[in-house]
Amino acid sequence: MNAEKTRKGVSPLTNMNPDLTVKEAYNIQMDNIQVKLENGETISGKKIGLTSLAMQQLLGVDEPDYGHLLQSMEVKNGGVVSRRQLLEPKVEGEIAFFLKKDLTGPNVTVEDVLDATGYVVAALEVVDSRVAGWKIKLCDTIADNASSGLYVLGDKKIQPHQINLKEEKMSFYKNQQLMNKGVGKAALGDPAYCVAWLANKLSEFGITLKANEVILSGALSAAVNAEEGDEFVAKFQTLGEVKVNFE
Repeated sequence: MNAEKTRKGVSPLTNMNPDLTVKEAYNIQMDNIQVKLENGETISGKKIGLTSLAMQQLLGVDEPDYGHLLQSMEVKNGGVVSRRQLLEPKVEGEIAFFLKKDLTGPNVTVEDVLDATGYVVAALEVVDSRVAGWKIKLCDTIADNASSGLYVLGDKKIQPHQINLKEEKMSFYKNQQLMNKGVGKAALGDPAYCVAWLANKLSEFGITLKANEVILSGALSAAVNAEEGDEFVAKFQTLGEVKVNFE
């Protein structure tokens, strides 16, 4: 919380407490979110992180993690973000799910997710780490709200049964230069599976995914560093474009 206010990264929690468990890290995350809620913030949804095999191998884990999205984190499509409000931001393209019904685990399936989803949209996530230099282990990023920063949602809404989520292609641009390409199945084989995983994981903590929440289902390609003056655009095959600028 202090790093967020001062814009100065801190040492990893796991340096100070090497025995920190995943459950304890999630409890720290929830305690910090609770403080924000008491200060007037509102939860708008959840995000899923570590959905690529490469990131899981890097951190030595075999499952994703999750964080909370707050209404104050949302940036309008094509909007401008102050680079100075962030520490070490990176941007990545994702598919976001808008729920029309609650999803309560355990035993939530991909079909349950599709049935509970009103529509999907293109999204950008601005990830940011309160840990200096992104020197994180799994429990560090979990405690840090899964390294959440901001998010941007596209304008084109598609019902989930009208799109092949696994095969949805994305091209990711920084300052009009193609940085990388991605596809839906880069997120654990299926973005909808990621949402099912989240619903089932949250059931361990007595949490339900609520109707009207937005779920960021995981990055489709590598995150790219953001600096002042940068423009990021993710162009999706079916879902259209989503854009953000840094000043």
